[in-house]
Amino acid sequence: MRHSSPTSLSVILPAYNEAGSIVELINAILRYAPPDAEVLLVDDDSPDGTARRASEAFRGSDRVRVTVRSRDRGLARSVRAGIEAARSDRVLIMDSDFNHDPRDIPRLIGVAAFADIVIGSRFAPGGNMPDRARYLGSLVYNLFVRMALRTQVQDNLSGYFVIRRNAVLSLPLDEIFFGFGDYFFRLLHFAQRSGFSIIEVPVVYGTRDSGHPKHSVFKTFFQYTGSLLRFRSRLQASGRAAPARRRSSVDVRIPLDAVQPEPPVET
Repeated sequence: MRHSSPTSLSVILPAYNEAGSIVELINAILRYAPPDAEVLLVDDDSPDGTARRASEAFRGSDRVRVTVRSRDRGLARSVRAGIEAARSDRVLIMDSDFNHDPRDIPRLIGVAAFADIVIGSRFAPGGNMPDRARYLGSLVYNLFVRMALRTQVQDNLSGYFVIRRNAVLSLPLDEIFFGFGDYFFRLLHFAQRSGFSIIEVPVVYGTRDSGHPKHSVFKTFFQYTGSLLRFRSRLQASGRAAPARRRSSVDVRIPLDAVQPEPPVET
């Protein structure tokens, strides 16, 4: 059930085993997000106590909500649960491990006034990753996704994006939100077919501050490739392959002091 009080932005954090830095991350999000933004932590029943740590630190706050999912778990389903529970029509999805820099939030939401989806892109001009081998591997893999699905988006596996809630709820959610990060290229496909406007904003990915890797690189590669080929086969069989559409990449510079800082929670 949705909360009755709307907000300007809902930040959704799907999480698993991020107790070490989750409070620091939420404080950073509150610092750079609009003053009335909310944070929804959607935790997959982490055994390290991620949800408990956040609940204790932000007890009494009307800006932080914590949900624990003990059934039908997984990244994509957690993202969907967060979107469905959001109080704002603008939702921002990001990782819970500082892989995505909260300081980019003002830039992403600044552009969101002009598009249905704003992607924090590693491969738009100005985007980057500190791990060069991973950057080049991801770049090549994204070229493969672009050729397979004709998305005309440079970062088809970004987990850092802003989307209009009402827009995403109009899409076939059951065909999108399953698996891991591969849900994003399915989301882009259906968004493109529906004529959504999409803008990519360059971001620089960080490195994980805590938690544990959820999948090995090779396991993720084979999982995503299998998911991509099955999805492409279904689209071809149903005649739903999307035509190429124009995509935009921009470098938007918004002063960070344009967002009122939120005092950190003492822990």
